[in-house]
Amino acid sequence: MTISDSTTTFHHKKVVQYDPEIAFDPSPDVVYRLSLEYDDKRKMPDLIAGFLEKTDKTTLEALIIGMWGDPYEAGADEVIAALAGHAPQLPKLRALFIGDMTYEECEISWIVQGSYKPLLDAFPLLEELRIRGGNELILEPFAHQNLRKFTIESGGLDQKIAQALAESSMPKLEHLELWLGTDDYGFSGDVALYRKVLAQLATPTLRYLGLRDAQIADELAVWLANEPLLATITTLDLSLGTLGDVGAEALLHGTHLGNLTLLDLSHHYISEANQEKLKALPFEVVLDDPQEDDEDDGDVYRYVAVGE
Repeated sequence: MTISDSTTTFHHKKVVQYDPEIAFDPSPDVVYRLSLEYDDKRKMPDLIAGFLEKTDKTTLEALIIGMWGDPYEAGADEVIAALAGHAPQLPKLRALFIGDMTYEECEISWIVQGSYKPLLDAFPLLEELRIRGGNELILEPFAHQNLRKFTIESGGLDQKIAQALAESSMPKLEHLELWLGTDDYGFSGDVALYRKVLAQLATPTLRYLGLRDAQIADELAVWLANEPLLATITTLDLSLGTLGDVGAEALLHGTHLGNLTLLDLSHHYISEANQEKLKALPFEVVLDDPQEDDEDDGDVYRYVAVGE
């Protein structure tokens, strides 16, 4: 699986592709996606400035940044600086998604990201931040009082990012979603590290925990099935990874999953017998997209859904 479609809804709004040549829709139910083409002579900071000239900056609630030119070469620092520079004019901005690109625009592990400290500092009232791409992503430990949804999508998340999160503070966090990926594309870390992340960020308000696209999905499931910090979680999302019977059996006997309403295990390597047992659990279990082990000369291989 690859990311083949641009985002269609974000922050409970319909996504519309921004085109300077088309009449502007000021509807509060719309969020605009700003994106450039390859060999585009425009620059993303200029596109942002032009967009903001047309919109009511005092009421803008959400914005999506797509391809910013050559994202496999030029990182997002210019984009971040431009957004931070406009922050005083955007008092109502509550949601940002930076890196909304399909595989045709740029594979997820080729997206060169940047440092997010300037953006987090500039928008203290931000409630949702979604980042796609882990290549050259820099995240320093931070304290943000209003973030409710925090997402990093990557084909391989460096342990430095997880360690920074383990030293950060988001007291109102409701949704934590991390795509761990595979070491072929930059993943490093282990269950012990993500235990520290959860210990730091498992606020009383946390309802959704997603440790997705993980090559260590079985190990994560064994840990989480008996993790007391999951007491407030209603959605546990271990989809897109390599979860098999080891993780499935741990979840079947989990002692701290009693408050779940949804367990998402889509894209999995679980046997049919254990799938039937999981379906009998007293909450919804999603088991879409079953996979089969890939064998080569006696070696067994499993693949995450989104790598390159």
